[in-house]
Amino acid sequence: MNMTVDGYDINYKITGPETGRTAVILQGWGTGLDLYDFAADCINDVYRVVQFDMPGFGDSTEPAEPWRPAGYADFFCRFMQALGITSAVLIGHSYGGRVIIKLAERDDLPFDIEKIVLIDSAGIMPERSPAQKRKVKRYKMMRNFLMSRPIHAMFPEVIDYWMSQQGSDDYRNSSPMMKKCLVMAVNEDQREALPKIRQETLLVWGDLDDATPIRDARLMEEMIPNAGLVVLEGTGHYSFLEKPVQFRGIIRSFLGADTGGTQ
Repeated sequence: MNMTVDGYDINYKITGPETGRTAVILQGWGTGLDLYDFAADCINDVYRVVQFDMPGFGDSTEPAEPWRPAGYADFFCRFMQALGITSAVLIGHSYGGRVIIKLAERDDLPFDIEKIVLIDSAGIMPERSPAQKRKVKRYKMMRNFLMSRPIHAMFPEVIDYWMSQQGSDDYRNSSPMMKKCLVMAVNEDQREALPKIRQETLLVWGDLDDATPIRDARLMEEMIPNAGLVVLEGTGHYSFLEKPVQFRGIIRSFLGADTGGTQ
């Protein structure tokens, strides 16, 4: 289904009972909403589950200007209002977790957050080693030199190709607009927001996650007042898909899905 929110064409779908409690899934960077069908199916016998593509993700239109996670949080509030949702469980994977953290620290939300599930969530900016800092410095110097007008004019195709190969897979696969959004996100450390999260929070993590490492999960567990961590051993950044049976049991227990969502 599609709906227009603030002029953006948003792809979304809703499964589960028409009445009762609601859960909304916020996706990871570069993914489409269908990737989270399994997570929705874990609880949509009890919860009405909303999946949607954030602006610039999947089949939704890009933002008109670069958005920080706070910009996506602002949009999400308007999306919830458009659907008439006044209370919900929020489930976020990777970048979706960043947006939930921005939402949960606010005191003026137009809806209530009942519980939070963060799956391999982003939000912690890693400390760079001296070697990494030197690598970034060299890259910036090279980029500035190659992109200077006279140099770029001599070898435009070679230089453009070199530039296109830099950065992470997420960065390389993003459009120019979304590259700007990603850069702003990865350079934002959300640690200070974590103690402000008042809701009961479940952290689900893969111990082999190399995108948002397990040390981030342990830090979040320590800093979020009412958080618990479940580690899915032998899994990576998509832990919920790699051990589906275990994930299903964990999320259903946390959300009380086996008791009609009344926990």
